[in-house]
Amino acid sequence: MIHQTETISFIHQLHRNESGAVVLLDVRSPKEFAQGHIPGAVNFPLLNDEERHVVGITYKESGQQDAVKKGFELVGHKFADFISQAESLSHDRKIHLYCWRGGLRSNIMAWILGVAGFEVTLLKGGYKSYRGLCYDLFEKRGKFVVLTGMTGTGKTDWLNLLADEKEQVIDLEKIAHHKGSAFGGLGQPEQHNQEQFENLLGMSLFHKADNSIWLEDESRFIGRLRIPDVFFLRMMNAPHVELRLSEEQRINRIIREYGIFPPEALAEKTKAVIKRMGGDQVKISLEALDNGDLAGWIRPLLMYYDKSYQHGKTRFAVNTVLSIDLEIEKHEEVIRLLKTVSAPNQTSTNVID
Repeated sequence: MIHQTETISFIHQLHRNESGAVVLLDVRSPKEFAQGHIPGAVNFPLLNDEERHVVGITYKESGQQDAVKKGFELVGHKFADFISQAESLSHDRKIHLYCWRGGLRSNIMAWILGVAGFEVTLLKGGYKSYRGLCYDLFEKRGKFVVLTGMTGTGKTDWLNLLADEKEQVIDLEKIAHHKGSAFGGLGQPEQHNQEQFENLLGMSLFHKADNSIWLEDESRFIGRLRIPDVFFLRMMNAPHVELRLSEEQRINRIIREYGIFPPEALAEKTKAVIKRMGGDQVKISLEALDNGDLAGWIRPLLMYYDKSYQHGKTRFAVNTVLSIDLEIEKHEEVIRLLKTVSAPNQTSTNVID
């Protein structure tokens, strides 16, 4: 049995299946899959990269009918393998699959598996429709609230505490595998490419209700990944809550977070900001690091990052609706104050589903 469904229904089905994990197959070529795919998908190519190239050449030279024949010639002997592989992946014989635009490749694979007794659900419009959904979500989903503050105020920790309080949170740095600064890649997995970062961000937004969503203040780039323009603009225009902490407390927090890394790695990252920070300040920082003085290493860096933070607030005319001194307020009071900003009366009327 073969079903075809729209993108929103398709994604909902992936996470509402009674048996738990749903098998999602991307039948595009490995190269296409590596460029970007729906999160959770398994590459299950009808044509490998070389075969896809051959079919494309045939299409250009001889037209669609000859290209289809060439495709069947290349993959016909693989039908039994497709069925066996699908059986190893899906014990309940339920499969969701897609190709680029919901065309020939996904329909052919759906036919093969359908004949073999699988219940197949096709994504109408294919991967292209998922990409379109992501950009709709970037523009419309939720009402953002941004947690801001100078480097070392523990913004990510407070995001996690808000999540524990059942507030809606998106951790951009976690999705990007990078903590944002020149040192943000230390201890992190390799970053995704840009397209897959957007796919993961879109999926994260999809699973949020259409009301307040907490984010951490970020630059336009997180490592080498660019926050989508429409998403970034919404962040800049959103209400900001500023966390404040003394310089010494911030230095202590940074030492706890980055002091675990080898001095050689810290020195390399420090040198990376020499053009923006200035050679004299970098020299002071590196000399302190050589002497094992982590606080002395951090202070010149904080001067640079604090100036960048203040410049960003001025440049984007940030709307700071609340400032919280973390050294004065108790933990419970900080949480209470934060939750007043994300109260239900901020619900957005932009509903995707």
